[in-house]
Amino acid sequence: MYTIQLKISDKVYDKFIWLLSKFNTEEVEIVSESSDFTTTSKYLHKELNEIESGKAKFVSQQEFENRLNGII
Repeated sequence: MYTIQLKISDKVYDKFIWLLSKFNTEEVEIVSESSDFTTTSKYLHKELNEIESGKAKFVSQQEFENRLNGII
């Protein structure tokens, strides 16, 4: 599934939303800009950049389990 961002004129906004409502949620889902989508997308891009640049620190599964057990 693709995600796109559009700027829509006030004149056609209601008609455009009406058109989108004719699709089921498996075909088209309206994601508002004020949702967590934008925040999550920026966070994931930052994380991906760290991985690609070699700045990310990885932990083994055992170390992860030890940390998790310490929290629990």
